[in-house]
Amino acid sequence: MELTLTTPALLFPAISLQLLAYTNRFLSLAALMRDLYARYRSEPDPRVRGQINNLRYRIGIIRSMQTCGVASFFGCVLSMFMLFAGLPEIGKWVFGGSLLLLLASLALSLREIQVSIEALELQVADLDTYDAPVAP
Repeated sequence: MELTLTTPALLFPAISLQLLAYTNRFLSLAALMRDLYARYRSEPDPRVRGQINNLRYRIGIIRSMQTCGVASFFGCVLSMFMLFAGLPEIGKWVFGGSLLLLLASLALSLREIQVSIEALELQVADLDTYDAPVAP
């Protein structure tokens, strides 16, 4: 397989958009955590504490997602530099590594989505216990 300078460059827009999405997720979770923390400080509730713990876990996953994404971006740039410097074999290996980091970032993203869904299911689970009348 021949690897040219343009091949790693093709990932730049994808990785940039991925990092932007991760940052937006982080910012929304951080704001939610601040709100829940203030609520918990004023009125301690074990359910709120559980939500805060879940958010901590998710923020840790997002930090790992961002780390892998940035490392993948770095690998793409380094790969391009190796190709430019006339070291195609090293460039191929570095590019392969950056693809693996991108894959790890996506796998972590999938895990974070699963944890998010589990948290939402727990949030609305108590609705099943209420005997509220159902609208026709």
